[in-house]
Amino acid sequence: MKSIIFISPPAAGKGTQSKLLSEYYHIPHISMGDLLRNEVACGSELGKKLKVIMDAGGLVDANTTLELLEKRLMQDDCKNGYILDGYPRNLQQANSYEELLNKINKELGYVIFLDIDKELAAKRIAGRIVCPNCGSSYNLYIEDVKPKEENICDRCHHKLEKRSDDNEATIEKRFDTYMENTKDLLDYYKKLNVLTTIKIKENETAINVFEKIKEIIND
Repeated sequence: MKSIIFISPPAAGKGTQSKLLSEYYHIPHISMGDLLRNEVACGSELGKKLKVIMDAGGLVDANTTLELLEKRLMQDDCKNGYILDGYPRNLQQANSYEELLNKINKELGYVIFLDIDKELAAKRIAGRIVCPNCGSSYNLYIEDVKPKEENICDRCHHKLEKRSDDNEATIEKRFDTYMENTKDLLDYYKKLNVLTTIKIKENETAINVFEKIKEIIND
């Protein structure tokens, strides 16, 4: 099993697919945001420095991000693959990531682009609710990702909330910004012949998309 990188605009279903893949293949889902928050929570010297930066709304430098990623990828549960979420986001990070992979003797693996139209993304975001405790995401308008109990997280039973930035006023800007920032990244992975695109359709279930991803991985 190789690693998987998702390139995914808002509301394309990356979180749901990462969860399904992690459970099915027994590989970890690694979120860069979680790595930073976990380092802060453990109270290490680096974590204390990160807390100051993050509390001030600053950006963590590239070397520190890469250091945390290397530390995580060297753990035993990553030996058989992993799902990388939120990294790389640009060409510079892609190059740094490949240098890291060469250093720790791991393959690049699969790069999967979940391609969703902006109009469908906006519709999905209107129904999205998230768990502030564990980060799980659900949708009121998509049957197979609704919470089993209304407004309660399936995983940790915490009350679900709507994200403050999930509104019509911000979705178009967020979507356009994401696509503009990742255009070069998509072209780069396409030239490397490692990019696979899955078109997200309005009436398609998360399980259908999951089956398509499995076909890519098992091919």
